[in-house]
Amino acid sequence: MAIRLTALFSGLLFGIGLALSGMMDPARVRGFLDIFGTWDPTLAFVMGGAVIMMAGAWIVRSRMAAPLASGEFHLPGTRLIDGKLIGGAALFGMGWGLAGLCPGPAIGALVVAPASAGLFIASMILGMVLYRLVDRPISAA
Repeated sequence: MAIRLTALFSGLLFGIGLALSGMMDPARVRGFLDIFGTWDPTLAFVMGGAVIMMAGAWIVRSRMAAPLASGEFHLPGTRLIDGKLIGGAALFGMGWGLAGLCPGPAIGALVVAPASAGLFIASMILGMVLYRLVDRPISAA
């Protein structure tokens, strides 16, 4: 129960932060990413705030034996930086720049702009399905 309440609280806090910061507004995000055009640097404060909060969270986590609401930390199993990671990051960045949305804000934007956010999420899900089909090991096919 504690893990579900923690997840609910975290999701609500994240969503409120996205809404208040303007991350759910694709035009504002594209304005931030358009550094050679009419650049809007205000989202840099959002990024800076997120980096500061995450640095604090990593420091606190490093001093804890286990999380408060779970038996163990669920961290990535690898630190490998390979072509798949770099390619995925590049695709993510291109999609973010073109659409002005990334997955978290897109889910929040379903409330304020369901048509465009829904199209983004449907495209994202299609991409996930295609990736699973393409990346499937040959022996499993």
